[in-house]
Amino acid sequence: MAENPYYVYDALDRELIALLRRDGRASLAKIANILGVSRGTVQNRLDRLTEVGALLGFTVRVREDYGHDMVRAIMMVEVVGKTTSDVIKKLRGMPEVQYIHSTNGAWDLVVEIQASSLPEFDRVLREVRMIDNILNSETSILLSSV
Repeated sequence: MAENPYYVYDALDRELIALLRRDGRASLAKIANILGVSRGTVQNRLDRLTEVGALLGFTVRVREDYGHDMVRAIMMVEVVGKTTSDVIKKLRGMPEVQYIHSTNGAWDLVVEIQASSLPEFDRVLREVRMIDNILNSETSILLSSV
């Protein structure tokens, strides 16, 4: 569902989102206990935050060194006109896309990609380049972290 720019987040929404960032697997009962509200309230808030686009989904975070044999890269993306939102929606649907950042300057987006192998990485690059309204891109493979 589309993000609602008019939704006003209250303190409970912000606490719930912060708690989910720390532990996205926490049960409704645990969240309700921590926040001091009922399980029904937590479920209603989760539904509303998902509906307005504040919560896009739930994911797993892993240690930085997990998957050290993965191919990781940063892709700079230039978008045609005012189509950035459409491009972001398509990129979000790709499991290899880890993060998407908007930026200023010559590039519109910075996309962090992770693939299991060079052939998979090559496939991802081809798929990204086929997305409508991507004008140009430049990709750098991350060799090591220092």
